[in-house]
Amino acid sequence: MAVPSKPEPDHPMTDSDSMEKRPDSRPVPTPPADDNTLLSDVDVDVEAGAKEQEAAGRDPNVVDWDGPDDPQNPVNWSDKKKWLNIAVLSILTLVTPLGSSMFAPGVPAIMEEFNETSATAATFLVSIYILGFAFGPLAIAPLSEIYGRRPLYFWGNILFVIFTVCTALSKNIGMFMAFRLLMGLSGAVPVTIGSGSIADVMPVEKRGRAMSAWAMGPLLGPCIGPIAGGYLIEAAGWRWVYWLIAILSGLCIPVSFFWLRESFAPVLMEQKTRRLRKEIGNPDLYSKLSGRAPPKEQFKLAIVRPLKLLLATPIVTLMSLYVAVVYGILYLLITTFSFVYASQYGFSEGDTGLTFLPAGLGMLIGVIMFGALSDKIVKHNKDKGNTHKPEIRIAPVLTIPSGIALPVGLFIYGWTAEYTVHWIVPMIGVLIFSTGLMGVMFSVQNYLLDTYPRYAASCTAAMSLLRSLLGALLPLGGLEMYNALGLGWGNSLLGFISLALVPIPLAFFMFGERIRGKFNPKL
Repeated sequence: MAVPSKPEPDHPMTDSDSMEKRPDSRPVPTPPADDNTLLSDVDVDVEAGAKEQEAAGRDPNVVDWDGPDDPQNPVNWSDKKKWLNIAVLSILTLVTPLGSSMFAPGVPAIMEEFNETSATAATFLVSIYILGFAFGPLAIAPLSEIYGRRPLYFWGNILFVIFTVCTALSKNIGMFMAFRLLMGLSGAVPVTIGSGSIADVMPVEKRGRAMSAWAMGPLLGPCIGPIAGGYLIEAAGWRWVYWLIAILSGLCIPVSFFWLRESFAPVLMEQKTRRLRKEIGNPDLYSKLSGRAPPKEQFKLAIVRPLKLLLATPIVTLMSLYVAVVYGILYLLITTFSFVYASQYGFSEGDTGLTFLPAGLGMLIGVIMFGALSDKIVKHNKDKGNTHKPEIRIAPVLTIPSGIALPVGLFIYGWTAEYTVHWIVPMIGVLIFSTGLMGVMFSVQNYLLDTYPRYAASCTAAMSLLRSLLGALLPLGGLEMYNALGLGWGNSLLGFISLALVPIPLAFFMFGERIRGKFNPKL
């Protein structure tokens, strides 16, 4: 157990970041952590910047893991336990995004029931949910750093069920939009901290497969939801979409309560410390990871960390912009499918739901393809004896084909729909687009996770903020853009924008290490 080393006389320790307070107010010096240093396979994502590195020496009151192979340490869990946790996370992350667009085929019916005619309002009915996904993470990430991951998943899901029921009972469009927004705020929990939970337990060479399983939820949910939603709306009305989502989310409550385990190391260590204080009767025991700021101060620091990452680190800024633009284009397509296929091909509400299937299939192909390829590249690099660098996650073999697939898919979709070529052809274009989208988002998410492993949830929150803002706002002009430019030139414009962003990951692959060294803000 670590005894704090005394500072040399010539080097007084006055930096508040290097001094931590124990309950008995005796200072415990710890070296400041390098924000950009990659953690080893046995390190944990302490997220709040907890300085778990103790100074030389042992303190008998320090509570630590019982050796490097302690089974209570999340990184030492059995594969079965790890994958069970990830499976529950993936289920939660699939259900909440269903709320974003499962009712999309019924938008015309909702507009008629609430006597609304504005095209902007029609789009905003879908996209207001994504505003919750934008701002929810700013509170969710710091709360997960104070109370751990598990309580956020559990209580977030309960709130999601309550707000979903309220949406189903909406009496006017104002009430409908308000509870849609609250659904997004509470439903953002698994999307925000899921990547942090994976970083808690998975070594870097296995992280790609775990991320691909988890990432299917937020990407596939908005695409497969309308398939079932279209026929459900046709048979029972749009309100039953929300009753179904409430039932599915309600079933997840006991699942998460019994099978989802806490994986955040500082919280687990604090629980162990409290238990040992009672068993041993020593009130001076303190966790090795307890050298964090008090909860109030920690929350203040953590709530601005995503904005610091977004505004002060070019890697997070530009990569998040890339993801935000292509995600916004995805939602623009999703929110306009109901109108495009109905007007161009005469699809019914049920048939319109099927138009979301190509996007879901494309993402499934992307998940399987890029998840396996990413881990294979990382493993191959480690087998060669090379030090793992985050830039391997955005190797050109991953990002260039993905980036090129985006405009190709948009060109095919736009021009074939413009000239009413057989409906299968624009759907193939959407499939190509969504496969490329999966490759881009998957590569970028893994890159940021490997670049800032200590701030996994904050990185996700930063990316979610920009991504969800564009996902909510870009579709608002979708129908007007198509009316002004037509489907061909409208989607070509989106294709040219996505093509212009292709060099971003290539630039970071070449110069990312140098940029990380130059831009290293205090987080």
